[in-house]
Amino acid sequence: MITFPNESAKYRAAREKLLQKEIELRRAMEAVAVARRALPPGGLVPRDYVFDGLDGEGKATRIGLPDLFAPGKDSLILYQMMFPRHPQETRDVATSGETAKLARQDQPCPSCSALLDQLDGAVGHLEAAGFNFAVVAKTALDNLAALGRDRGWKNMRLVSSAGNSFKRDYNSETADGAQIPLLSVFRRDDDGIRHFWSSELGFAPTEPGQDPRAIGTCEILWNLMDFTPEGRPDWHEQLQYSGRAPEASCH
Repeated sequence: MITFPNESAKYRAAREKLLQKEIELRRAMEAVAVARRALPPGGLVPRDYVFDGLDGEGKATRIGLPDLFAPGKDSLILYQMMFPRHPQETRDVATSGETAKLARQDQPCPSCSALLDQLDGAVGHLEAAGFNFAVVAKTALDNLAALGRDRGWKNMRLVSSAGNSFKRDYNSETADGAQIPLLSVFRRDDDGIRHFWSSELGFAPTEPGQDPRAIGTCEILWNLMDFTPEGRPDWHEQLQYSGRAPEASCH
């Protein structure tokens, strides 16, 4: 047992009880991860999806789904972001940078943008560990590339699905065209590329007073808040804070 300076016996007793719950949570998270890895093979990708992306020199090019897999790396983590934002989104739009030139309805989701701010730095580590990572959005490639420049993203591969039905087929777009955030994993095997897993928790009923937390275990920002006495505030990410440009924001 450890202690910290000037803590009371009451604090230590309560902390020890909390520690047991944290151990239980760790066990539950590992059990879920084991069950996820044990899923039977998912469905083969039904068609040859081709995206708009950038080549190594920053020039526009056509990129097939297989091209998102590097040699020897057979798992692709794909974040399907809301860009354009949801039609009912009421948060402020970007007022500086290239993204500010877009109409309100064509601008990106602030929460998706904030999450990708956090993930961009992880991509190099993921690739070194043997995984692929990419971001797909329904907006035009020029808009997606401009957002990446505005946010200062350096590592993520960005592709546009504006010319195909990928997001609709994989439950990241509604029948009326509204965008849905989704984290998906695809696996390449001898038969082709298969869907392995997606964050379906976002479609499940929520608990009273809780957000869906579809990919809550990897949302750094909100998990850090959970460590504090205040917990998660009644607050939402924004594209900009206090008039600052996105790349200089609080992220």
